[in-house]
Amino acid sequence: MSRKASHQQETGQVRIIAGQCRGRRITFPAVAGLRPTGDRLRETLFNWLATELRGARCLDLFAGSGALGLEAASRGASEVILLELNNSAARALGDNIELLKLTSATALNDSALNWLQHYPRDNKPFDIIFLDPPFDSPLLNETLDILAQQLHLLAPEAMIYIEAPARQTMDAIPTNWQLQRQKTAGNVGYYLFRKQASPAPDQPERAFNPSN
Repeated sequence: MSRKASHQQETGQVRIIAGQCRGRRITFPAVAGLRPTGDRLRETLFNWLATELRGARCLDLFAGSGALGLEAASRGASEVILLELNNSAARALGDNIELLKLTSATALNDSALNWLQHYPRDNKPFDIIFLDPPFDSPLLNETLDILAQQLHLLAPEAMIYIEAPARQTMDAIPTNWQLQRQKTAGNVGYYLFRKQASPAPDQPERAFNPSN
């Protein structure tokens, strides 16, 4: 097998759809569980966020290829933090940020759960959070539980995007997260929530079952 063919098998590509980096392609390493959101669904998501994104402070948890966070930065987000635990994927994120000259984006090689739990209370909250953990992992509900408890992470009317198995029950959706948009493609569900007023003290969270 040639060196070129081997390299092609070990990397993937994703295209930035719009904004200052429109049409640019970035590469990412072949990492188990890393599955970038496809072009069509990203286009749908960013149409949903069209009036929210410019100037927004964004957090891309489980960033992987960076398809969501880098797209947000390209489209005018004021700041994007991309968290990725895998070392090689995190390095690729940093390289791609430099390649695309996206000065608003920062890649961090850290556990999303650890980083969220230690986020300082006096730091600025986030306007948009992208939550796309490894498929069929417990990380989704673990992350939701932290977001439900760490109220300082989210701006008053923050948007939360979740990508997950279409039948997966989300056990810790706060009562003040209102579902705005929903789409299913194959066995994957795509959900956009908006944070409303604070939940009642005796009802901090609820289970959200997409099949209902």
